[in-house]
Amino acid sequence: MEQFIQQCVNALQWGSFYALIALGYTLVYGVLLLINFAHGDIFMVGAYIAFFVSTFLLSTSGPELPQGAALALTIPATVILTSLVGVTLERIAYRPLRR
Repeated sequence: MEQFIQQCVNALQWGSFYALIALGYTLVYGVLLLINFAHGDIFMVGAYIAFFVSTFLLSTSGPELPQGAALALTIPATVILTSLVGVTLERIAYRPLRR
């Protein structure tokens, strides 16, 4: 039973990733009327940011935090930093192309 619940959680996690990517494609296509395949790059940058933030928070040289607290800090930090990467990319790369 425990393995079944874990598999359901895994399925919901992967499904939410796919839904976010699909919503991103739909949003970009609806606004620009162009298909943009840079979402994979942004998601990968977000994954690297999450990895490095969590590694820093859990490392012995950084602050000593329990795993739950590190996760609670990693998620919002990743969202904020990845959003900044996306906004910067839009202002530097996409905005000049639209003009």
